[in-house]
Order: sequence, then structure tokens, then C-alpha cells
Amino acid sequence: MTVVLWRITLKSDKFGYDTYLSPFTWRYGSEEMRSLFSELNYRAIWRKIWVALAESQAQQGLLTQTELDDIKSKASAKYVDINRAHEIEKRIKHDVMAEILTFAEQAKEGGGKIHLGATSADIEDNADVIRIRQGLEIILTRLVNCLSSASKIIRKYSDLPCIGWTHLQPGEPTTVGYRIAFYAQDIVLDIQNIKFLLSDTVKAKGLKGAVGTSASYTALLGDPKLSSELEQSFLSKLNLPSFNISNQTYPRKTDFLVLSILSSIAQTANKFASDLRLMQSPVFGEWSEPIAKDQVGSTAMPFKKNPTSSERICSIARFVASLPQVGYWNASLSLLERTLDDSASRRLVIPEGFLGVDEILILFNKILGGLKIYEASIDRNLNRFASFAGTEKLLMRLTTAGENRQKMHELIRKHSFLAWDEVLKGRENQLVNYLIKDKIISSKFKPSEIKKIVSAKEHVGNAPTRCKTFLKEVVTPLIKEHSKKLGNIKSSGF
Repeated sequence: MTVVLWRITLKSDKFGYDTYLSPFTWRYGSEEMRSLFSELNYRAIWRKIWVALAESQAQQGLLTQTELDDIKSKASAKYVDINRAHEIEKRIKHDVMAEILTFAEQAKEGGGKIHLGATSADIEDNADVIRIRQGLEIILTRLVNCLSSASKIIRKYSDLPCIGWTHLQPGEPTTVGYRIAFYAQDIVLDIQNIKFLLSDTVKAKGLKGAVGTSASYTALLGDPKLSSELEQSFLSKLNLPSFNISNQTYPRKTDFLVLSILSSIAQTANKFASDLRLMQSPVFGEWSEPIAKDQVGSTAMPFKKNPTSSERICSIARFVASLPQVGYWNASLSLLERTLDDSASRRLVIPEGFLGVDEILILFNKILGGLKIYEASIDRNLNRFASFAGTEKLLMRLTTAGENRQKMHELIRKHSFLAWDEVLKGRENQLVNYLIKDKIISSKFKPSEIKKIVSAKEHVGNAPTRCKTFLKEVVTPLIKEHSKKLGNIKSSGF
């Protein structure tokens, strides 16, 4: 679906920094996503829907060509007059009817036929689906960009060993590329989920009238078959798939699924950003997000190099994670054929869910594209803790040499804990020396063999091979499939 965005400034608007503005209005997200969910674009889409309805009804003889041409002549975004519509809405208390009356004032020949047979949801719900589908296309672009950036890191560092951490304690080694591949795998799942939404889930209401039976259109045309043909013509003009069954609205479960998958994307980025914040702390010191030359970390401490982009990802992700709950209640409590208690919350959670994930993914890609990898710190941590990790290999070698696995586990554990005490006191890791001096272990292996066995730099299993296979079989084909979506999209710059 082609994304059409309208950017016309309404000169009489008085919004400024002297009144409350959502941070998504100016601070977070892209102009592209803000424009998509702007009120101007929303009403321009309404007019596009009314034109598609009028064109389909003209084919059935319900409008004259003169009426149709008049409606079409006033349908472009430049004729959207929000101030006039708001003036009418204050009096009649109905936003869609106010827009119909505004449109009809402009289209004097065909205005009396605008919205013929329709209910408000025939306009708003179809417009919502258009915006959601276009928003998902933007998010898909962001995800592909992130996957492309991650793939370059995986390719470069697939063989670079680093200490792995479990329970925030040193574990066995892994590789930098393999760790990044974990985040990339989550991105792949998110891309697949977006494709699922676009292909099978996010569908329009179509033209089904007040309670979903198409009774009004059937009454106009006198034949249920003709009302179905009217709907198909209408949908084809908007290039929209639709549900066969709906009530007054499209199934609100759709919103819940969309918000849940947006939350899933936020979780992917949140996991990466949280890990990066650990890796950037001087205690680890292995990674860093890109830090701008003039970036200030603290008003009090000039030396600070804070992971502010990662922290922003985590902060916005908490907000996005809360939104599926609203979608859940909207779907659950849309009683019988519909109630309106979902309307206000949908105006909030759908645009802000998209804008939140938009900002998250822009930051995610920016960090991936400029991620700093400090190999000296990685090697330092590996040397400091590697002998602990290498004890698993020693345990296996002792067992295959005839020793009792459980007894050897306890033996190595005791030596390890003694070595830990030395390390925590700021001394060199003495584990290898303790192992060499142990009578049972030294009876099986020479000191040079023990040193080689517990050297963990090569104890990374098939992680490098898995990185390369993942890139070849999963990542590269997916990027190639969506290669037209690759591009550099900037946020507001804060």
C-alpha cells in the first residue's frame, strides 16, 4: 500500500509550547509517523473513503456523474477545513457528521449524497485500518534497517570470543557476534509478526453499515448481492482486504494484536538496550553506544558518558508494553454490536504505540550502526574470568579419564571459590595454579595440558559457525526480500 502523507499547515492553529503537547508531537518519533497519524491526514483519508463510496455508488446508479465529479473536486487535502468542522462539532457533538457537513458545504452539487447509506464506523474504521497498515509498513522498514545493521556486527565479530554472563556472573565464553545474533533473531521474529499482521490480520470493516449487516446498502440497491458488489468495488478502489464478518466496527481484537506486536518489538529493543547499558558500564567496559562530540552526561559531573539513547529505548518501551492492556479491554468490553467506550482510548494508544516504537527503532538502528566494541576490554575480562569458564572442559576431561564426575565437580568448585576470594581482593586469578597443584588432577594431566584445557578462548563451541549459517540462511534472504525498504530515517534529533 502506498503511504500518502499530507503536510498542510493550518494557520489558525494556536498550539505552541505554552500549552500541553505530547512528547510525540515534537520530541520523539519521525515526521513521517507524526504526519501519518495527524488529524489532517486522518480527515484527508476520510474524504478519500467518501470518494471511493461515491464512485462505487455511481456505478450502481445512486449518484449522477455531476454529483460524483463535484464530490471528487473537493476531496483533496487542501479542502480539509478542520476549524470549520470543529465549529460545527461544538454545536452537534459529532466529529464525523461535522466533517460531512463541512465537506457538503464545499461540494454543493454532490454534497447531499456524501455518506449515503454509511455509518460513522464505515468511514473511521476503514481509515484506521489504512493508517495502521501504513504504520506497519513504516515499522517494517525500521526493523529491516535494524536487521541490516546488526548483520554487519555479526559478520565482523562472529569469531571474537568474549566472556558470557549468566545470573550477572561470569559464565562460559561466547562470541560478540553470537550475542548480537540473539538480538537479530528477535528482530527476525518481529519482522515475521509484522508480515503476519499485514497478510492475515489487519483488515478493514468494509461497507457493512450500522450493525454489520449491510442493511442500509441493501435497502438502497434492493438486492443483497448488489450490496456485496458495492462493497467489493469500494474495497478495490482503496486496495484494502476486509473481514467477511464484523459488527458496527472491525473486530477490536485486531487492535489488541497490533498493540501486542508493537509491544513485542519494544521488548526486542529493550533487551538489547538493557544489555548495552551493562556492557557500557566501566565494570564491564566492553561496548558503548555512539556518544556525540558535544554530548553532556551530567550537569554536575562533566566526565559522564551516559547511555542516554539506550535509556530512552528502555523508558519508552515500558510505556509501549502497557498499551496492549488497553486493547484487551477495548476488545473485551465492546458490548454486543458495539459501544463507544473504546473511542477515546483508541485515539491515544494506537498513534502513540506506533510513535513510541518508531522512536525506539530509530534509536536502535542508530546505536547498532555506531556501536563501539572495545576488544582490549573484552580480552581483559576474558583473561580475568576465562579459567573459571574453562573448568567445564576440565570436568569433562577428568570424567572421560576415569574419575567420578560428581566428585570432580566438588573438587573444582572448592578450588574455584578459593580463587574467587583472591580475585575479589584485587589479586591475580590463581585458579590454574590451584588446579596444577591438586594431586588428583595433576595425576591425570601435565601442567601444560591443564593450562591448555582451561584456556577458554577456544571454548565457544559452534557459535562462529552458527553466526555464519544464521546470516546466510535467515538474515541475508530476509534483507534481500525487503531491500527496497532500507533507508536512513531520522528522529526529531533530541
